[in-house]
Amino acid sequence: MTRHLADRVVVVAGSTSAAGIAVVKELAAAGARVAAADLLEDRVRELASAHQNVTGYVCNLADAGAVNDLARQVRKDLGPIDGLIHLVGGWRGGGGIQDQLDADWDFLHTSVLTTLRNTSRAFYADLAESPVGRLAIVSAEAAANPTADGAAYAAVKCAAEAWTLAVADGFRRTQSGTAPLEPLTSAAVVLVVKALVDDKMRAAEPHRKFPGFTDVSVLATVVSELFQRAAADVNGKRLPAEHVLPVAGVLA
Repeated sequence: MTRHLADRVVVVAGSTSAAGIAVVKELAAAGARVAAADLLEDRVRELASAHQNVTGYVCNLADAGAVNDLARQVRKDLGPIDGLIHLVGGWRGGGGIQDQLDADWDFLHTSVLTTLRNTSRAFYADLAESPVGRLAIVSAEAAANPTADGAAYAAVKCAAEAWTLAVADGFRRTQSGTAPLEPLTSAAVVLVVKALVDDKMRAAEPHRKFPGFTDVSVLATVVSELFQRAAADVNGKRLPAEHVLPVAGVLA
């Protein structure tokens, strides 16, 4: 693997999920100094100890004050960041429109949207000033094709996408006046999947095929390669995760 992220600092929010672990591993292998942020101390510590160039941070990403403290600490430890990969999520649903539960809405709103708002605001200036600033979220096909059973999930995912595209507009506005004819350097991107799958899920259901699911290893490769794409090519785009760049020999 090329070390195209050598000396770059990337924050992975939601780093101890299966997707988070895969992304942290891929970014570290590409040379990045990774700030792995999540809520569970034992899992953060385990992840940080398993890979070189990974520093673990325990943080409640739904708490704006805690996230601002996190941003200050990451800058102190590692310097200004070049990437924010937001992988905090979850799924709740079922029951049709009338049975969409307030508790499920509150969980999804906090987990998906509040954490994104907090982290993107805390690290926005770093990303806008970086020569390769990247913000990426993972969204779902359901955001564009919602079902009654998944109404709350799709609505929150749509809001997260809108926020990310607004960040993309912020990058365009911030950087358009820096110098005449200077290219855009920062990008905010929505990576779209049907759903994610990992080895643990396959082992739990060995006879299931998981059609259309994206393996977390594919997602991790796509995230890493976003830093090699021209910002103008991906900024403000909603892209199928498995097709951002060709990925040879990896199960999708």
